[in-house]
Amino acid sequence: MGNTFCVFCGCIDQASIGVVEKWGRFDKLAQPGLHFFNPFAGECVTGILSLRISSLDVRIETKTKDNVFVQMVCSIQYRVVKENADDAFYELQNPREQIQAYVFDVVRAHVPRMTLDELFEQKGDVAKTVLEELEKVMGAYGYSIEHILMVDIIPDPSVRKAMNEINAAQRLQLASVYKGEAEKILLIKKAEAEAESKYLGGIGVARQRQAITDGLRENILNFSHKVEGTSAKEVMDLIMITQYFDTIKDLGNSSKNTTVFIPHGPGHVRDIGDQIRNGMMEAASAPINLE
Repeated sequence: MGNTFCVFCGCIDQASIGVVEKWGRFDKLAQPGLHFFNPFAGECVTGILSLRISSLDVRIETKTKDNVFVQMVCSIQYRVVKENADDAFYELQNPREQIQAYVFDVVRAHVPRMTLDELFEQKGDVAKTVLEELEKVMGAYGYSIEHILMVDIIPDPSVRKAMNEINAAQRLQLASVYKGEAEKILLIKKAEAEAESKYLGGIGVARQRQAITDGLRENILNFSHKVEGTSAKEVMDLIMITQYFDTIKDLGNSSKNTTVFIPHGPGHVRDIGDQIRNGMMEAASAPINLE
């Protein structure tokens, strides 16, 4: 751009366009291909513009609404409009600097109205706003803005560290909640199991005692009928004494017991029998008293 080539003929490459002047004044646009010029008539190729899409990466530092400094990397893809190539050639001295200046202006006017989280969520809206503004401005200079991409949003390192710590703390809090719920469920299930076990154990003990009572009753009745002259009380005393000696025998044979002190003698055996008999009589009379 800005160079003058005074030759008789010239070749314009594909995807390019030449600017032809006559006596220092714009004359026409030279399409791709071979062209002949008359330098004696003042014709010359002043410059050649590429019609390919060009890319410009702009790094902008700005501040969000919640006072967080961020760096944004914006990629602008633009090209020269073929029909307006003369405007692109003559109007702007440095189009890249012009585009960069407008991107700075639009981003720094739009981003401070957003928080950091909103900026990450709505970066597409920021790119759309920049695209609309650049299309209006650069279109008048013969340039077309094809795409604008917000490539990266880079907060300050201290802010990124704080955000990671907040995220980690939230995840730990959520994990603690789940852990607490799991422990609660385990405790509830354990309590339910213990309650069920005690209930079943109570049923077993009750059935065991009922079976013992039924067995004693049957033994007393059989002994009274088979041995004449014996009363139920005498049979019950005999059974109690037998059970007493069986218990002493079991205590002596058990390896888990060391020393057990119990009163022993005929009088003590009678006392034990009386206590058991009185307990059974009180238990039998309890339902009658309740009624």
